[in-house]
Amino acid sequence: MTSSSPSAPPTATSLTGFLPVGVMLAMIVWEYSGAASALLVAQGFAVATIAVLVWRVPASRVAFVVIGGALIVWAAATRADWADAVMTAIQRGAMVIALFTALSAIRTAALTSHEILECGRFLARQRPGLRYTALTAGGHLFALILLYGSISLLGSLARESAASQPDPELRLHRTRRMMVAIQRGFASTLCWSPLGFSMAITLAIVPGASWPGAVVACLVSAALMLTVGWALDALFKPRLTAPPPPRAPETGRWLVTLRPLLLLLAVVLSGVAALHMLTGVEVIGAVMSLVPLVAILWTMMQPRPAGFSRIGWTGSRMMEFATRDIPAYRGEIVLLFMAGFIGSMGAWLLVPLVQTQGFNLSGIPPWLVLTAVVWIIPLTGQLGMNPILAVSLLVPLLPSPAAMGISPVPLIVAITGGWALSGVTSPFTASVLIAASLGGVSPRTAGLGWNGLYTLIMGVILSGWALILAYGLS
Repeated sequence: MTSSSPSAPPTATSLTGFLPVGVMLAMIVWEYSGAASALLVAQGFAVATIAVLVWRVPASRVAFVVIGGALIVWAAATRADWADAVMTAIQRGAMVIALFTALSAIRTAALTSHEILECGRFLARQRPGLRYTALTAGGHLFALILLYGSISLLGSLARESAASQPDPELRLHRTRRMMVAIQRGFASTLCWSPLGFSMAITLAIVPGASWPGAVVACLVSAALMLTVGWALDALFKPRLTAPPPPRAPETGRWLVTLRPLLLLLAVVLSGVAALHMLTGVEVIGAVMSLVPLVAILWTMMQPRPAGFSRIGWTGSRMMEFATRDIPAYRGEIVLLFMAGFIGSMGAWLLVPLVQTQGFNLSGIPPWLVLTAVVWIIPLTGQLGMNPILAVSLLVPLLPSPAAMGISPVPLIVAITGGWALSGVTSPFTASVLIAASLGGVSPRTAGLGWNGLYTLIMGVILSGWALILAYGLS
C-alpha cells in the first residue's frame, strides 16, 4: 500500500464520501452477479468520485489526473478501440477504490476498540530481548487488518513507550528498532494477504493466477522476511555506552491480551476463504463484501455513549464514516485510482508499441524475468512510482507464465516480494513516510537507511525462492 495517512481531518461533514461507498457496493454486486449494469454503475461512481475530489487534493495528485487525461487523448488519437480500454482502466480504478473503502471501514472500527489498542501497548511494553519479535509479529498481524494504519497505530504506541525512557541514547535506539520491526512486519503481509492491494492487483493481471494456488508459497516469502529481519536485528544490536536500567517484567498473558486481534483475524480470513470456496466469487470480491460487514458488527459490539441504542450508535458511526472518515482520505483515493487507471491504460498503449519496435520479450529466460521483477519494483519506488502503477505497467509487457513454461506462482511470488521490498524502502510510500514521521527522521533514512541491507539480502533470497518455485514446478 502506498497511500499516506489521511490528507487532512475534515472540518465538516461531506456527502462526497457516499461516492466511494457507492463504488464499493456496486462492485460487490458485480463480483457476485457479473451484471454489466452493476459494473457500469461502479465505473460511473468512480469517475464521479475523482471528478469531485480532484479539486480538493494537492497538486501532486492532480498531476496524476492530468497524465491520465493525456493517455486518453493519446489512445483516442491512435486506436479505434480506445473507449473499451478506457472503461477497462476505470474498472481497475474502481476495484482499487472499492477495496480501499472496505478496508477503511474495518480500520475505523479497530481504532475505536480499547481491546485492540491494549494489544498494541502490550507488544510495545515487552522487554528488549523480546520486543523486536513481538512488534514485528504483531505488526504483521495488525497490518492484515489495518494495512499501513498498523504502522501509525503501533508506531504511536511504540513512541509513547520509548518516551518514558529518560536516557536519550537508549530512547533513540529503542525508537528506531521498534519502528523497523513494525515496518518489516507490515511489509511481510504484502507477500500474501488477500486483503492487500499487492495481492489484489497481482491476481488481476497475472494470467491463471489464484490466491489459493499461491498462498502457501507467498506465506513462505512472508516467513523469510520476518526471519531475516529478526536475524539482522539480533546481529546488529546497538552497543550502549551504559547498561540499560532494570525493567519490571511484563505480567500480561500473550494469548489473553492478543485474543481480540487473533479472533478478528480468524473471522476475517476464514470468512474470506469460505465465501471464495462456497460462492466461487474471486477473493477480492469476498474481501469487499465480508470486511465491511465485520466492521459493522464489530462497531455494534463496542461500548457506546449513554443514551444510544446499539443500532442507533452503529448507524451514527456508519454515517460518520461516510461523511467524515472517507472524505479525509480524498488524496489517497485519487492517487490509488489514478495509479490503477494509468497502469492499465499505459500497459494497453505500450504493449503494441513495444512489439512494433521489434522488442520480443518472449525470448527472455524465466530466471531473468523473475529476478528482474523482484528488483525493478523497489527500484521504481525510489523514483516515486507507486507499486500499483509499476506492476500494472510492467507485468503486461512480460511473457505470460504459460509462455515461459512456468506456473503463475513464481511470478506472483516475485511481484509481491518486490512490492514488499518497495514498502520498506521507498521514501514515497505511506509505510516509510509514517515511520519517518514517528521516528523523527527523514523518509530516506527510514527507508534505505534503516532497511537498505535488509532489502539487499531479501532481494537475493526472494529471487532465489521464486527461481526454486519456477524450476521446481515447471
